[in-house]
Amino acid sequence: MTYHLAVDIGASSGRHILGHLENGRMVLEEVYRFDNIQQRKNGHDCWDVEALWDHILAGLCACRAAGKIPVSMGIDTWAVDFVLLDAGGNLASDAVAYRDARTEGVRDRLEAEGVLSFADHYARAGIQYQPFNTAYQLAALKDEHPEQLERAQRLLMIPEYFNYLLTGKMVNEYTNASSTALVNAEKKTWDDELIAALGLPRKIFGELHMPGASVGHFTPAVQQIAGFDCEVLLPATHDTASAFLAVPARDDSAVYISSGTWSLLGVENFSPITTPESRAANFTNEGGYNYRFRYLKNIMGLWMIQSVRREWNGVAYVAGKQQRTAAEKQWSYAELETEARACEDFAGRVDVNDARFLSPASMVEEVKAACVEAGGPVPQTVGEVMACIYHSLADCYAAAIRQLQNLTGKTYTAIHIVGGGSKDGYLNALTARAAGLPVFAGPTEGTALGNLMVQMIAAGEFVDLAAARAAIHTSFPITEVQP
Repeated sequence: MTYHLAVDIGASSGRHILGHLENGRMVLEEVYRFDNIQQRKNGHDCWDVEALWDHILAGLCACRAAGKIPVSMGIDTWAVDFVLLDAGGNLASDAVAYRDARTEGVRDRLEAEGVLSFADHYARAGIQYQPFNTAYQLAALKDEHPEQLERAQRLLMIPEYFNYLLTGKMVNEYTNASSTALVNAEKKTWDDELIAALGLPRKIFGELHMPGASVGHFTPAVQQIAGFDCEVLLPATHDTASAFLAVPARDDSAVYISSGTWSLLGVENFSPITTPESRAANFTNEGGYNYRFRYLKNIMGLWMIQSVRREWNGVAYVAGKQQRTAAEKQWSYAELETEARACEDFAGRVDVNDARFLSPASMVEEVKAACVEAGGPVPQTVGEVMACIYHSLADCYAAAIRQLQNLTGKTYTAIHIVGGGSKDGYLNALTARAAGLPVFAGPTEGTALGNLMVQMIAAGEFVDLAAARAAIHTSFPITEVQP
């Protein structure tokens, strides 16, 4: 049996998932799972890359213990975050997390100082405005710690850093690089004019490589720990790019939603759309597999539901450590969904894309405050808060699809939802109703599947992406929900 390994690390947890083909079907097996908890470090919210690295190694050992040795592996994570390395290959910066407050006001400052207008930025990179875009993170770092940029010899996105630890090779990957808002959308490589405008050192940005390229094999030190050698390949290292690969759409008239902590809603295009109308609607043109563009909008997603559940369950993070306080009961996601259904007629709504929901001290109180400001009903019960969030998400999806149709001039006839959020039957039903389109939900392991698909195509087990997508239909259940 030929195994491939996807290491899929999200904002809250990570998994090692083995994949192989069996009679033409893709078979997945989770061999290791771990938490991803941020830590407060040097005044910022940071990823604990040392702990994540230990977990990556532990997952490799779990493969060996199971007697299932992969011939290749690939790592995908969230986008935009990075580390800097010095001439000795050592960390020259912390792995600051995108929810950290250091980028507040950076765009406004750059525009006020005449450094870079967002209109010019979008026309070149085609990346939507998010306060945490890598370009803004680097501008903030340049202000706070110019000495780190002076020491830096290379910039590596988070999955690229772990590839470096595995192989000793520093390789930048196209799909994740595009999320930095420093890649020219038309030229599909680093935009030297943008980099110069921000006063960043050009030398830290390495040559871009496409998904499917080989990074190299394990270093001797990693081989000794894991107990085997393995080729490290580049999947689409941005998890959304991997998830979009796994959408089993049969034609180009479907809208995709990668549903998790974030909801990424959009379509695949073969050229970027960087018009003023697209900029105003805040759609993004992220690089995808084989230079396909993921034309999409970031929507706050299940983060809001995850946050209120943690809050009601008395869970908080203090100095990067999970702490639990007294709570009247422990809510499951199923119970929260039941409460929302019971308050189906609650009319309060919020703009889920409002930055106020990015990292509030209390998500529940923030939802209530937004309802007050909107002049609508204010939720008081658990069910009303959940109904407000659920319906607001579905309404946002529907509005984004209408925008998408106007911007592309196409009519879309279905919605395909992949990722963990595809299991939320209530949200799927509300989405179908709000958009007036059928929803096809599944597979749930969209990101890991996309990661594995690239490895299997590189190995010749699938002839192309179309063949890999066709296999998903016979390998995993897809649930249809009519409006």
